Amino acid sequence: MSADGLSREEMASRAAQELKDGDYVNLGQGMPTRVGNHIPSHLKVMLHGENGILGFGPQPPRDKWDQDLINAGKEPVTLTPGASFFSSDVSFLMLRGGHLDVCILGAYQVSEKGDIANWRVPGRTFGGMGGAMDIAAGAKYLIAMMTHVHKDGSPKIVNRCSYPLTAKQAVNRIITDLAVIDVTDEGLLLREIVPGLEVESLERMTEPALKVAQDLKPLEVSAVRVSS
Repeated sequence: MSADGLSREEMASRAAQELKDGDYVNLGQGMPTRVGNHIPSHLKVMLHGENGILGFGPQPPRDKWDQDLINAGKEPVTLTPGASFFSSDVSFLMLRGGHLDVCILGAYQVSEKGDIANWRVPGRTFGGMGGAMDIAAGAKYLIAMMTHVHKDGSPKIVNRCSYPLTAKQAVNRIITDLAVIDVTDEGLLLREIVPGLEVESLERMTEPALKVAQDLKPLEVSAVRVSS
């Protein structure tokens, strides 16, 4: 962990701790794809890709890449026992039907109500939002994984999203490089914070008010399993 908080790999490893045995999980593009490299080997977790794959594993070494074996982000993956392939329409039925236990998405903004904006930055031209809308709407439990602030220091956790929305009131937990925060009916609840960072400093980087959990825990590197 640097003075600025967790690295991307450390964030991915912390997010992997949210998964439990038997979960069916979708990992969004960007940072969330790294989570697949940090799932403990003793857990049976089935990773789902919108391109029609269920049961893929960590990214293989470069010399083992198979251009025909990729996730929805076109990144090479390995297969786990019991993996299967199917058409994209069946894959989206899984998403829309609420059959996935946990989904992890990157985000540009998350509001205090759990609204998420993760597909377009105003003023920049991109394609469509892809499967993000279906993932956010269909997930039983949605985690937003992102840095706590933008490069200019402005907060990503906001009162109200100013970027185009992906979904409303969808996010359950936010994992950033500085903290773990739950979205609750009573507001945002701070669960974990990196050592050395005062709650008041975190609050200055977070637009909505934060409630502090009575059992607030340190988000420590020693508690995060980082792959080699």
